[in-house]
Amino acid sequence: MPRLDWRKSSYCQEGSSCLYLAASAGTILLRESEVPGTILTTTPARLRPLIAQIKAGPSARLLRREAIR
Repeated sequence: MPRLDWRKSSYCQEGSSCLYLAASAGTILLRESEVPGTILTTTPARLRPLIAQIKAGPSARLLRREAIR
Protein backbone atom coordinates (compact mmCIF):
# COMPACT_ATOMS: atom_id res chain seq x y z
CA MET A 1 0.00 0.00 0.00
CA PRO A 2 1.38 3.45 -0.85
CA ARG A 3 2.14 5.93 1.91
CA LEU A 4 -1.06 7.77 2.83
CA ASP A 5 -1.34 11.52 3.39
CA TRP A 6 -3.61 11.63 6.45
CA ARG A 7 -5.40 14.94 7.01
CA LYS A 8 -6.76 15.93 10.42
CA SER A 9 -10.25 17.38 10.69
CA SER A 10 -10.28 21.16 11.09
CA TYR A 11 -12.84 20.69 13.88
CA CYS A 12 -10.37 18.77 16.02
CA GLN A 13 -9.47 20.50 19.26
CA GLU A 14 -6.32 19.97 21.28
CA GLY A 15 -6.61 16.92 23.53
CA SER A 16 -9.76 15.57 21.92
CA SER A 17 -10.36 12.61 19.66
CA CYS A 18 -9.69 13.59 16.07
CA LEU A 19 -10.91 12.26 12.75
CA TYR A 20 -8.33 11.73 10.00
CA LEU A 21 -9.03 11.21 6.30
CA ALA A 22 -6.85 10.00 3.45
CA ALA A 23 -7.53 9.15 -0.20
CA SER A 24 -6.10 6.32 -2.25
CA ALA A 25 -7.18 5.14 -5.72
CA GLY A 26 -10.78 6.39 -5.53
CA THR A 27 -11.23 5.25 -1.94
CA ILE A 28 -11.63 7.43 1.15
CA LEU A 29 -10.06 6.10 4.34
CA LEU A 30 -11.09 7.31 7.80
CA ARG A 31 -9.53 6.70 11.19
CA GLU A 32 -9.92 8.09 14.69
CA SER A 33 -6.94 9.27 16.73
CA GLU A 34 -7.65 7.02 19.72
CA VAL A 35 -7.72 3.86 17.56
CA PRO A 36 -5.43 4.64 14.60
CA GLY A 37 -5.11 0.99 13.60
CA THR A 38 -8.82 0.76 12.77
CA ILE A 39 -9.44 2.21 9.32
CA LEU A 40 -12.84 2.52 7.67
CA THR A 41 -13.03 2.68 3.89
CA THR A 42 -15.69 4.19 1.66
CA THR A 43 -16.07 5.94 -1.68
CA PRO A 44 -16.61 9.65 -2.31
CA ALA A 45 -20.12 8.90 -3.60
CA ARG A 46 -21.07 7.14 -0.34
CA LEU A 47 -19.38 9.68 1.94
CA ARG A 48 -20.95 12.75 0.28
CA PRO A 49 -24.52 12.21 1.66
CA LEU A 50 -23.19 11.62 5.17
CA ILE A 51 -21.22 14.86 5.11
CA ALA A 52 -24.27 16.72 3.74
CA GLN A 53 -26.38 15.38 6.64
CA ILE A 54 -23.77 16.38 9.21
CA LYS A 55 -23.49 19.88 7.73
CA ALA A 56 -27.29 20.22 7.72
CA GLY A 57 -27.24 19.89 11.50
CA PRO A 58 -29.65 18.28 13.96
CA SER A 59 -32.54 20.66 13.23
CA ALA A 60 -32.60 19.75 9.52
CA ARG A 61 -32.64 16.03 10.40
CA LEU A 62 -35.45 16.57 12.93
CA LEU A 63 -37.57 18.47 10.40
CA ARG A 64 -37.06 15.77 7.77
CA ARG A 65 -38.00 13.05 10.29
CA GLU A 66 -41.20 14.93 11.19
CA ALA A 67 -42.09 15.30 7.48
CA ILE A 68 -41.78 11.53 6.98
CA ARG A 69 -44.25 10.71 9.78
